[in-house]
Amino acid sequence: MPLFPTAPDKHALEEGNMLSPRFDANGLVTVVATEADSGAVLMVAHMNAEALRRSINTGEAWYWSRSRQELWHKGATSGQVQTIVEMRVDCDQDALWVKVKVAGDGGCCHTGRCSCFYRMQPLRSEAQKPLVVCD
Repeated sequence: MPLFPTAPDKHALEEGNMLSPRFDANGLVTVVATEADSGAVLMVAHMNAEALRRSINTGEAWYWSRSRQELWHKGATSGQVQTIVEMRVDCDQDALWVKVKVAGDGGCCHTGRCSCFYRMQPLRSEAQKPLVVCD
């Protein structure tokens, strides 16, 4: 039995109040995590149905590690536990947005940075080196 119901039709999927995540062929839904207070984008990850269930039930972010092929409780080893302040689902329920407060040193990226999005690519036609930033 699935953990989440399937929406009976497009109207229910897009306009209804029932959480009916549309997992991809690998059983995953994309998740964007932002810092609750500043709005800074921290990371993009994926959840399977079990990670989503645990995230909802515990109020802490759980993800599916595609590289390790296992559930991943964010911060279990680093101390950077992500407490979910708000969870949103997009219009067709194939992506999630979690606003989180990060424990520990407040970091997020496995490189030790505050965000996985620490490089900025200039958009001008001149050849420039990408800038390393972390807001």
